[in-house]
This record gives sequence, C-alpha cells and structure tokens, in this order.
Amino acid sequence: MNILWFTWKDKKNPQAGGAELINEEFAKRLVEDGHQLKFLVAGYKGAKKKETRNGYDIIRVGNRYTVYWKAFRYFRKHLQSWPDLIIEEVNTIPFFTQLYTSSLSVTPSEARNLKNKPQRILLIYQLCREIWFYQFPFPLSLIGYLLEPIYLKFLNKNKVITESESTKKDLLKYGFKKENIFIFPVGINIRRFRKLAKSLEFTLLSFGSIRSMKRTHHQVEAFEIAKKQIPQLKLIVAGDSNNSYGHKVIRVINSSLYKKDITYLERVDEKRKSQLMEHCHLLLATPVKEGWGLVITEANSKGTPAIVYNVDGLRDSVKNNITGLVCRDNTPDDMAKNIIRAFKDKFLYKRLQRNALNFSKSFTFDRSYKEFKKILRL
Repeated sequence: MNILWFTWKDKKNPQAGGAELINEEFAKRLVEDGHQLKFLVAGYKGAKKKETRNGYDIIRVGNRYTVYWKAFRYFRKHLQSWPDLIIEEVNTIPFFTQLYTSSLSVTPSEARNLKNKPQRILLIYQLCREIWFYQFPFPLSLIGYLLEPIYLKFLNKNKVITESESTKKDLLKYGFKKENIFIFPVGINIRRFRKLAKSLEFTLLSFGSIRSMKRTHHQVEAFEIAKKQIPQLKLIVAGDSNNSYGHKVIRVINSSLYKKDITYLERVDEKRKSQLMEHCHLLLATPVKEGWGLVITEANSKGTPAIVYNVDGLRDSVKNNITGLVCRDNTPDDMAKNIIRAFKDKFLYKRLQRNALNFSKSFTFDRSYKEFKKILRL
C-alpha cells in the first residue's frame, strides 16, 4: 500500500516532540511490513528538501505557515502517484485533504487518470483550543481560537485516530461520532534504557521544549517554594529554549535565589534523556493541555513518577495517587505541596515509583503499532 502522511513536523524539526517520535516509529514498522510511505512536512532552516530515513521518504515543502498550501501544490503536481491511503495529522491547522480528493480538486482530464480515490483518516493527538493564546501572537491567536470549532465541524464526518480519552471527549464536543473515533495506546522505546541508581540528593526534572504552553516557569517557581522546606532539593531543566518564552525562563533561572541548585541543559539526545530520567526522583509537567504526555510514560519506565497539572492528556497518563500525583489546583503552590509530600512520605514515594514502573511496561511500540495497524485495517 502507498501511504501519504501529512503533518507539519518531522522528527528532525527543532520543534518536534512526542508525536513525531510516535509517527516515525509507526512509519518504520509500516515499511518493514512492505508498505511504501512518504511524509509531507514543513521545512526548517538547514533542512534538506527530501531525505529517506528507515525506508520512508520525508518531503519538505514550505515552512510552518506555508506548508498547507505548498502541500496541496505538491499533491496536485504528483497526481500520477495517487496514494492508497492518506493520513492527515491535524496539529493546530488542518491540511483539508478531503478537498484534495473531491471532484472539485482535479480537472476532468486528471480525474480520468485516477482509478480510485484514496482512503483517508485523520490523526489528532490533541485539539488546540486555549493553546492558541500561548503559542501564537494576537490577533492570530484569537483568529485561530475562533476558527477551530468551524473547521472541526467541517471535518467531523471523518474517521479519526487519537491517543487518549481526553482528546476523544474533546472531539465528541465538536460533533465527531463516537464510532468514528479510535484510540491507540502510546509506545515507548523501553529497550533503549539502562537501569541506574537515583541521585543521592532529591532531584526534580523539567523536560521538554521550553514553550509558553508548557508553562515551564511554573515548575521553577514550584521548585523555589518547595526548596524552602527541602534544603537539599535540586532541579534540572532540559529542553530547547531558543524562543522568546525560553529566554524568559532562562532569565528566571539566572535570577533565582537558588540558581546554584538549578542546572539548565539545552536539548539533549535520547541517551542523555534516559540518564536524566534514571537520575531524577520526580518529573514535573505543567502544560496547558496534552494529547497524552509521552515524556510521563518514558519517565515512569525509569521508576520516576510525575507530578502534573490537572489538564487534558495528563489525566490519562497519570493515575492520581497511584502512578503519580495530579495537582488539585494548577498553581506552583499546589505543585510544591505535592513535591514536599512525595519527599517526606517515603512509603508513598516508593509506592508511586513501583506503580509507575509497572504501568509503563504495557506501553510498547509493538503493542501500539499493532493497534494502530488494526485501526487502519492493514
């Protein structure tokens, strides 16, 4: 089967995250199963226009904002290689591929050369909603927020794949039919990890791209509050800060009364990520919302529980008081209370650690891919 996958980021994109890891793990396995696959994505500074990785092709057109029009132009130009299946990932803005495959999107002469229109399915890790106001400047943020319900109504007759019950509930609010929404379990590469001992000093980890919707400064504030009661407490912040919000967070760290106990690392590779998760005692997560929060499950696989805000996605990846702690109030004060609680109650911490590790064991890419493939009917 020939598969064309529309998404604005590939794994090498500086803004890539957990979704891109999952996408390309699936792509690798689809190729191994004999399918042909191409990603159609946005370019970025220094990126190749085309490359082949693990047997699948990555074609980069346009940039973050022009990729949607450029992808349509590319599709029209290569009608002779009409795919059997289109996977359209909706991440803030749809590609509207259902218009590509309508009779209005091709000329009569082109239509005669096409035997069958491809199957289509949407992939939506999470809806944007309030994220618009964190990730985009005004008035683009307001425009995006107001347009999202409109384009979701346009899309809601499609079949859609997602990774959590939270996103499923969001989709149901916008008219998607329950029977057309399919959930697959996330996967992690547990086999890459090694077992190392925790640090002697109680250490918190803030991990991932430092963007405004992640509210990383809340984690720094929570650390500062908890530090007053736990003098030996340490914080490690790891992630790309190459944006205006990231620069703000670095300034917050540098001006902190406890800056000598905060270590900032830039974006790290998989090996270093594994080491950090093994080394630290707790992972902190404070996003506006997530599809799932893959980093939570990855940390769990190292026996590292998470303290998280009570938001979509993280309600799925963290079982409160079982595999981690979910804040009652989404504030640095409440997160600090949970940090202190986990530090002082050794029995609680050991129980969370054990449960988190056991919970993570079911999240393998073999299982994830099996369910994904079943949904696609491959």
